[in-house]
Order: sequence, then structure tokens, then C-alpha cells
Amino acid sequence: MDAYYFSEDHQLFRQTLRQFLDREVMPFIDDWEKAGRIPKELWRKFGDMGYLGLNYPEAYGGQGLDFFYSVVFLEEIARCFSGGFSITPTVQQYMASPYLFHAGSEFLKQKYLTKAISGEWICSIAITEPGAGSDVANIQTKALRKGDYYEVNGSKTFITNGVFGDFLITVVKTDPSAGVGGFSLLVIDRNAPGVSATQLNKLGWHASDTAELAFDNVQVPVENLIGEEGKGFYYLMGGLQLERLSGAIAAASASAHALEYSLAYMSQRQAFGRPISKFQVLRHRVADMSAEIESVKYFIYHLCRVHNDGGYAVKECSMAKLLATELSDKVMYQCLQFFGGYGYIEEYKIARMFRDSRIGTIGGGSSEIMREIIAKMVIDDKKYARAFEGQDEAEEMPEEVNELEVLTARVGRMAAKAKRIGAAIAFDLGGGVIRLDGSQEENRVNNDVTPADCTVSINMGDFRDLMDGKLNPMSAMMSGKLSVSGDMALAMKLGQLFGGK
Repeated sequence: MDAYYFSEDHQLFRQTLRQFLDREVMPFIDDWEKAGRIPKELWRKFGDMGYLGLNYPEAYGGQGLDFFYSVVFLEEIARCFSGGFSITPTVQQYMASPYLFHAGSEFLKQKYLTKAISGEWICSIAITEPGAGSDVANIQTKALRKGDYYEVNGSKTFITNGVFGDFLITVVKTDPSAGVGGFSLLVIDRNAPGVSATQLNKLGWHASDTAELAFDNVQVPVENLIGEEGKGFYYLMGGLQLERLSGAIAAASASAHALEYSLAYMSQRQAFGRPISKFQVLRHRVADMSAEIESVKYFIYHLCRVHNDGGYAVKECSMAKLLATELSDKVMYQCLQFFGGYGYIEEYKIARMFRDSRIGTIGGGSSEIMREIIAKMVIDDKKYARAFEGQDEAEEMPEEVNELEVLTARVGRMAAKAKRIGAAIAFDLGGGVIRLDGSQEENRVNNDVTPADCTVSINMGDFRDLMDGKLNPMSAMMSGKLSVSGDMALAMKLGQLFGGK
């Protein structure tokens, strides 16, 4: 069935890549695990082979290939018995640098993206903080603009490539008063004055460096802003599908490789006068795991085709990440059991694979977050939109983020572009109030419940459609989806705010 997804060129690429890994990586994995880092020279070799820019345009040093070359790449690096090794190029190519490509200026692409593709520089994505993991909206690192630079203060933790890397795609608050509309993305040089890193001692992924970062009055040039100020949260949400899909590909591949490694051992290990692969109870466990691995793998391949064709499959990518990472934990546990006492010995690679697998259900969105996203879409009919390609935002957010904050931020941006309303209009959304005060020199938006000249009552879903241009204000009023109390003439000015959407 692989031929349905992979051409002969893909398979030739797989052979070439595996030969490269056998020569440049496999003989040194154990040394890198003990040292806690990988020589930076290796990534330059990856860059020279074109392995760090498979899907990026040739204009930036990439290969301009379809996504199934990345599928091959992720599957093969997951076979190297070291999650610590494979995570570095995964973060580089699929979790950090895409923000530069999709939303960064040409200046940032030339300065940073080209060096990430060549392997000259290693990058990180710095999101998580000591007090904010899945709760992205609780991020506290601040970047206050002072003339031609931002002054950054705060901390990040669990940052892959954060100790020995070269630059960080960093989520910061540029407007602490604007809720999720106050987040931005900055490129921060890892060795800039005021940036410090402490390497964390982890359960697994020993070959990779994972940092706790501190920013102490770090000056970041304004030109290092990715995209527009205030849209960082939405860029971040829009980039998560590739991150989750990449994690699912790696987890499924590692599961298949662990089973393959275990079968080789089982065919040699003797018990009661015969190989343990002949015992029915073990054979049936292998059969069950094989069926699950194959099912998940081909579901992931289907999503890879959707991604390659430009689709945006939030629900399905969340499902794939959930299924693949949870399956990986299950497979590693059972495979270690096949080895008996030897599975508990570091000499056998299954011990490392068991440890390395455990982070899969936590990093990149925990299993609990994946389940809640899926539940929202299946039960609550939640819809999500892509953040890149010119759209204002992706609606996807961790459960802890208050949707009222997201809608308030959107209204604020739209009101800033609209003509002054001249009075106060309140939108009663059932779950909260958004107040647009246009009585001052400019339109201002907040969640104040102070009485307004006009109150518009509408549910959140219809209000979102109103902002997206899917619902006309007059049609909404005539159909009963929108009701008005107070000055009706003010309600007629809604077209000034939403008419252009």
C-alpha cells in the first residue's frame, strides 16, 4: 500500500537518507546520549544534503519538494533509537522555522530562515513558561517597545535547542492589556545580552539540549517582529497542525521500529526450548500491535495527503497526534516486556525508546488537550480557520482561553480601522459583553458592563459569523438572530464596523 502514497523518487530518497544516517548518525548515537548534546557540525551536513529545507522554496535554499519527502524524513530519523536526536531537526524544520516562512518579513527570511535551512544556525520555538504550558493565554514574558527595539523580560522552560541553538522564535506579550490579542512573535538571538539558559536534566531525550531560559532586559530590534504585532497567538494556533502531524508521523514510525527491533530479539531469545516468538500469548500481542500500528499509520498518511493538498484538518490532526503518541507508549511498554529483564538494561535500545516515548503525550499539546479539541468539534460543532495566508486568525485555542477575549480582540482591531461610531454600543453575547465606546476621539473596546446607548443581543456563534462576513447585520436583524434595545439608529451603524468583512 505504500506505493499509493510514495513514488519511486520518494523511495530512492528513503534509501539515500538511510545510508546517510547509517554513516553520519547511527555510530555516534550512544556517545551523544552520554554527552547530552549533538555536534553542530552534523546539522551543517544535514543542510548540505538539503534535509532541512525539503518543503521550502529554492529561493531560500530549500528543495521545493512535496510533503511526502518530509514524511520519509520524519520516519527515518525516528528509526535511530534516539528521540533526543530526532527532535532537533524536527523542531528546526516543522515547529520553529515555518513561522518565519509563513509570516516573517523578507528580511527575517534572508537573515534567519536561509541559515536554518543550510544548517548553519539551529532554532527553537519558545512558548512554554513555568506557569503556562497548555494555558498559552497565561504567558507572562513581556516585550515592551522602546523606540526601535523591544525590551524583553521573562522566562521560558522546556525549550528544545534552547541551550546550544542560535535563535528563538519567542512568544511574548507586546500589549499586556489586550488579552490574546496582545501576543506577538519575536526572533531573539540566543546569545544576545541578557539571554541566559540552564540545561534541564530530563527523563528521556538525553541527546538533545532542553533549556530553561531567562530574559533580562533583552533588546530585540523591531525588525525581528514576525508578522504583525498582536497576531502572535493566531500565528501560533495556525502552526500547530504541522507540529501535531509531524509528532504523529514520528510516533507511529518509532512504534513500528520498536516492534521490528523486538521481533528480531524474540526470534533469538530461547525459553523452554524454543524461541519466545513461538509462544501464542506473545504472538497475539504482536498481532494486535501490528494491526494498530498499520491502522494509525495509514490514517496519518491520509492526513499527510490532505496537508500536501493544502487542507487544514484540525480535528483529524488532533486525532492522529492523540492516537499515535498514546499507541507509542503502549507499544514501548509491551516491547520492553518482551525483553524481560534485559529490557531494563541500558545496553538494549528498547530501554531508551521506552523513556523517549513518554514525552509524546505531553509535548506539542497534551492528550487531554487533544481530546478537548476533538470533543469541541464533534460535540459542540466547533469550527476552526487557518491563521496564515492573510486571514485574521485561527479560532483554535486551548480550552483555558476565554473565547470572549478572542472576540474582544477581534472587535478591537476592526473598530480601530472603522470610522468613529460617536456613541457606545454593547454586544450582549450571552456569555459576556463587548462594549464599543466610540464617544471619544477613537473607537475603544472593552468588556465593561456600563450601560450603553444601544445594546445588541446576539449569540457568540452568530456574532463570529457577523465578523467573518457570513452574516449581514440587516439580515441578522430581520431573521431574529440579532435584537436591538436603545437607539436603533446606532445599530444601523454596524455596517461601518462589519460591512467590509
